[in-house]
Amino acid sequence: MINFGAAKLSVYGDASIEELEKAGAFENLKVVPENQQELVEHVPFWKKHWNVIISVVLLVIAWSLGEDSFFTTILYAASILIGGYRLFKAGLQNLIRLQFDMKTLMTVAIIGAAAIGEWSEGATVVILFAISEVLETYSMDKARESIRSLMDIAPKQALIRRGNKELTITVDDIEVDDILIVKPGQKLAMDGVVVKGASTINQAAITGESIPVYKTIEDEVFAGTLNEEGLLEVKVTKRVEDTTIAKIIHLVEEAQAERAPSQAFVDQFAKYYTPFILLLSALVIVIPPLLFGGDWYTWIYEGLAVLIVGCPCALVVSTPVAIVTAIGNAARNGVLIKGGIHLEEAGKLSVIAFDKTGTLTRGVPEVTDFIAFGEDKELLGIAAALEKGSQHPLSSAILRKAEEMGIDFYALKVGDFSSITGKGIKAKLNDILYFVGSPGLFKELLVEIRSEILSQIETLQKQGKTVMVLGTEKEILALIAVADEVREHSKEVIAQLHQIGMKKTVILTGDNRATAEAIGSVVRVSEVEADLLPQDKLAYIKKLRSEGNVVSMVGDGVNDAPALAAASVGIAMGGAGTDTALETADIALMGDDLRKLPFTIKLSRRALQIIKQNITFSLAIKAVALLLVVPGWLTLWIAIFADMGATLIVTLNALRLLKIGK
Repeated sequence: MINFGAAKLSVYGDASIEELEKAGAFENLKVVPENQQELVEHVPFWKKHWNVIISVVLLVIAWSLGEDSFFTTILYAASILIGGYRLFKAGLQNLIRLQFDMKTLMTVAIIGAAAIGEWSEGATVVILFAISEVLETYSMDKARESIRSLMDIAPKQALIRRGNKELTITVDDIEVDDILIVKPGQKLAMDGVVVKGASTINQAAITGESIPVYKTIEDEVFAGTLNEEGLLEVKVTKRVEDTTIAKIIHLVEEAQAERAPSQAFVDQFAKYYTPFILLLSALVIVIPPLLFGGDWYTWIYEGLAVLIVGCPCALVVSTPVAIVTAIGNAARNGVLIKGGIHLEEAGKLSVIAFDKTGTLTRGVPEVTDFIAFGEDKELLGIAAALEKGSQHPLSSAILRKAEEMGIDFYALKVGDFSSITGKGIKAKLNDILYFVGSPGLFKELLVEIRSEILSQIETLQKQGKTVMVLGTEKEILALIAVADEVREHSKEVIAQLHQIGMKKTVILTGDNRATAEAIGSVVRVSEVEADLLPQDKLAYIKKLRSEGNVVSMVGDGVNDAPALAAASVGIAMGGAGTDTALETADIALMGDDLRKLPFTIKLSRRALQIIKQNITFSLAIKAVALLLVVPGWLTLWIAIFADMGATLIVTLNALRLLKIGK
């Protein structure tokens, strides 16, 4: 099986490299084992395409001589043979096998042109076909560069420590639990966990973001990322074939090999279209002379022109070049699109549903308000000292806040700690019994809560914040409001999505309605659905799709898996190295950065637009050229430019996708 987009050949069974190269000898195939580094040698244009250059020179000399003579015929014939050798070899082989593709049509047309004495036009057809193939090769090479650049990101060797020895070995020989030594300015060769040192790491290769991330002990790091300043020792956690960058490369290759719906249409169309063109050409040659007394030479010439103009070159090239280019561009920008079908679906999206926690918000609770009815630092220290013994998820937010303010709460001695199930905690500090818990707990403890405090609690809760109260059995000392903070760019992203024509944006969350609506009003989504279980999210996605919408679900790839699977396009907020995100979703935003979402939709829409333009243009230009047969105006020259010109235009049109950036 051949994956042209990734320049990869998969062989099932036993075959040596020599046997594979011999089988592909007429296409000059060079085969390199997958685990062996391929040295991509830069070959000068003239050396790579010497036959086309010589063919062009011979044709120009023949043209300059003007009058037809035996010598000019020899020059034209030489030009045809040198420029079209590979074309004829493939075309004749296909003709023997009764496989009718564009090379078969071109071979028959050129031989026919020579047979009726149209040597100059036959030679021109050969050269223009060769030039179009050079351009097609160039466009595919440009698309493949995106994968090759990913492959070259991670070093092939690394310095490791085993026991007391330090040695430089190839990445294939590095084992899990080896200690990788990474000096400043070096790239990491493997995924792992920092065990010594601290540094900023540029993760652009994985996430598409150039802002360096600070890493210290116990932080995860990834192959292909750049260590900027400190000396790091990293414990290797994955083999080379399992690293995040290896998975990305594998998924991009698979995606580029997968056929999109428009590509499947083109392939099916070409299968029936080619024999139709052969039949049409035969009818054009035979019917006018036999039924209407037409001149045989004229109608043979017209029939050959039909063969050339009917070549489906542009049509066949129109879709795969666009798909491969778009997926490669997305991968370079930290967006993993797992196939042409998902690229096309993303271009049709009308509704986007978001999970709240960890998608629109950071997924980490933060203290947003601390209202003290006394000394701020002292009371926050007391709250933190009490909460350090708690297992409640919100306690970590209070501890972080106290640490940020430089409070040494660990020095405070807490005794008689106990948890009050579902309501809070209590403990003694300096012989005073303190409580931290919900407002409901203090309604039970105190006879009456002052109206101004109740008003403050209500205001904070309306803002979607969880309110905890610090106090004693006699009085309330402080209010602590905790919320999952909205991501920095969430509001901007939602605004961009509406700006580019998204019909509706929705929050789907298991959180309570007050919190969900508070977040919804901040980021300005169209609709908020709260208090949802996973099956409720799934049902809502199905409902949206049943209404005729093309729906995307954006989530973290774990608890949103059913909704991601049910959506037309599942998009995971895939932090670098998140296996679940890579496996569950159709598209993964590798940098946990929502700003990549509008870029992905714009790229997908542009790819869809270019594919439609290419298919329409390819068919329209051929239809117009074929209509010229009726009055007998179709010449080989018109046929050549209709076919080769269309191929060139659709290829260059597809390459415009490389320029679309974030």
